[in-house]
Amino acid sequence: MIASYAEALNYLYENLPMFQKVGAAAFRKDLINTRRLCEALGHPEQQFLSIHVGGTNGKGSTSHMLASILQEAGQKTGLYTSPHLKSFTERIRVNGNEVDETFVVSFVNRVRPLIEEIRPSFFEITVAMAFEAFATQGVDVAVIEVGMGGRLDSTNVITPVLSVITNISWDHQDFLGNTLAEIAVEKAGIIKPKVPVVIGERQPEVEEVFINRAAELDSPLFFASDYYAADFDAHEALLVRGVDGNHTRVRFPLKGSYQRRNVPTVMKACDVLGAQFHLQSEHITRGLEQVVANTGLKGRWQKLGDEPTIICDTGHNVDGMSEIVRSLARERYRKLFIVIGMVKDKDTSGVLSLLPKEATYYFCQAKLPRALDAAELKRQASLFGLRGQAIPDVNEALKAALQNAGSDDLIFIGGSTFVVAEIEQL
Repeated sequence: MIASYAEALNYLYENLPMFQKVGAAAFRKDLINTRRLCEALGHPEQQFLSIHVGGTNGKGSTSHMLASILQEAGQKTGLYTSPHLKSFTERIRVNGNEVDETFVVSFVNRVRPLIEEIRPSFFEITVAMAFEAFATQGVDVAVIEVGMGGRLDSTNVITPVLSVITNISWDHQDFLGNTLAEIAVEKAGIIKPKVPVVIGERQPEVEEVFINRAAELDSPLFFASDYYAADFDAHEALLVRGVDGNHTRVRFPLKGSYQRRNVPTVMKACDVLGAQFHLQSEHITRGLEQVVANTGLKGRWQKLGDEPTIICDTGHNVDGMSEIVRSLARERYRKLFIVIGMVKDKDTSGVLSLLPKEATYYFCQAKLPRALDAAELKRQASLFGLRGQAIPDVNEALKAALQNAGSDDLIFIGGSTFVVAEIEQL
């Protein structure tokens, strides 16, 4: 019998393959284990309404925004996201509150015999745990973020009231496909018969994939970019414009430029969900403005310090990094320092080719087997004219940047979710 939360986590980490640590060895190409777990638990995934959120970039921010808006509308709201940054319990929240550690212990004890029989992945267990937590706490609705892909993702055992796909770009090609269309097919796997689907943006390379899949399943389809646009104004407020001519100005706490792509997706999702969940315009505005306070969202263009300005962001693929570079261009600073680490299975060259050559770099690596060696990252970066030093420990690299930065400089930390997760002051 596992007696403590620390023991429960240790059991999960030591006995279950975890994609964040080992990569491909943890990936399951079917839903068999998740279905076995759900069946053994009495199908908790069928005991609450759900909204399924997939896509390449922005699905985490979009999930948090939707959860915040639903909370503002008085709905008891579950939120499942991954990976966590600091605490395992961040993955499972109800009205912004992380799942209780005692629940984690009792859940692991309950399913331990089945774990030892079917040997699920870490992700498969956390998905089942989230479903059980939401059913046990009696949520009205849960926002469920896809882990990777969609069609074969463990979360895809639900039948939601709405599917959301933020965008399609290059990531996890070794699992999802070598063309954007192939990746889109995997993402489109969360579309369910007759269930409406909101796609974040029209992308010529992939929009037919969604149009055809929705038509096959008789699922109402909406491209959010046909209805809304958003951007930051000169005063750093977010201006949301509808095609009907209506404008909404939001004091939005998420300052990354990429949020201009996510907010229209959220707005259109709210149009679809509005009647069912009694959403009013004030719920949407308040939900966007209070998203960090309501859900505990971290790591999205998060400001960690002033004089010098310190900002971190979890964007880690080519599309995500191009938006980060765009956000950096909006900032005012004298000198730019970048603390960066990546994992081995990302498009390192694609990311490095985007980064500003005038910055001073500190190349680091997260403490996990998938991390790209800091010295090797420095070597690869030099091929793109990026100069700096290799300091493997994230926080030591940040200290070195702080020693060299002046009060009117900017330090950016990113390149990997796991680099951001190791920042001590996060």
